[in-house]
Amino acid sequence: MNFIVVVKKRGKTVRKSQIIVGMIACLIASMSWGAMFPVADHALEYINPFYFSIIRYGAVSIVLVILLWMKEGKKAFRLEGKGKLLVFFGTMAFTVYNVLVFLGQMLMGKSGVMVASIMEALMPMISIAILWGYKHVKPKKYMISSMIIAFIGAIFVITKGDMSFFLTLKHNLVSLGFILIGVVGWVIYTMGGQTFNDWSTLRYSTLTCVFGTAVTGIITMIITSQGYVSVPSTETIFAIKYDLLFMMTLPGIVALLSWNYGVKILSSINGILFINFVPITTLVIMMLQGYKITIFDIAGTLLVISALIWNNICQRREENNSPQVIQEEEELRQAV
Repeated sequence: MNFIVVVKKRGKTVRKSQIIVGMIACLIASMSWGAMFPVADHALEYINPFYFSIIRYGAVSIVLVILLWMKEGKKAFRLEGKGKLLVFFGTMAFTVYNVLVFLGQMLMGKSGVMVASIMEALMPMISIAILWGYKHVKPKKYMISSMIIAFIGAIFVITKGDMSFFLTLKHNLVSLGFILIGVVGWVIYTMGGQTFNDWSTLRYSTLTCVFGTAVTGIITMIITSQGYVSVPSTETIFAIKYDLLFMMTLPGIVALLSWNYGVKILSSINGILFINFVPITTLVIMMLQGYKITIFDIAGTLLVISALIWNNICQRREENNSPQVIQEEEELRQAV
């Protein structure tokens, strides 16, 4: 993990100020995504997840393309032999994640808001499993413990201590499967950003968004022609115009750029720890809509925050006690 004061990163020095900025960026993204589930709940009453994703990220793609053109010029649109990777990672994020998570949420109904949100908290554990199983990078003990603590905190917040909450999930296995696959897709996308470390955040975000949205568009046209989904009417789009506007801006453009920028600084396995703030944010919003705060809400929130602090402290101790830590951190970065 990399929340240390000075870290050597592929020949570059990542200083404390950059680490703080990276943490803030990941926090902004996570809280933005936490806010999107209650908003999406309303929108999905009118529109299916496929067209919801196309309209949302179609607009985001246009904005990002314009920004990239203005900032870096047409040379930034060169694929440099990485076209297949861009299509793959873009599909993982903007097709697999965005379509399947909202599809699962829609199928589960009102309870899907909190279930989809809490499933986000599985991302750190999934990332560790992928690194351990595929890259053979064994996580350090404090990395595992901090992620487990954060996940338990999220469980407390969502269930309010009532474990019977999980017994109801057996009736929604298909929906849960969609959400879980979607979450795995986002983990893969987050890790993929490390292979484009020499690209700007804007460039990676733009090209993956364009390719991923294009894949979603192709799939949607096929299933529309087969009669599985229908094209939303003008009245439908007008009914959710504010939902779409919010989803395009904060959870769309702002969160996407913030997340990729933060992960670029912190590494995927560090940045993804902040995803635990997604269900916390979702619950806070639902509380404002009438939910009452309990002792489990307070305890869960404190556990999530404590996990982040504990992770930071362990890294600083390791940095001070072992001269080999920087080299080990570099190897871990290269693995992800």
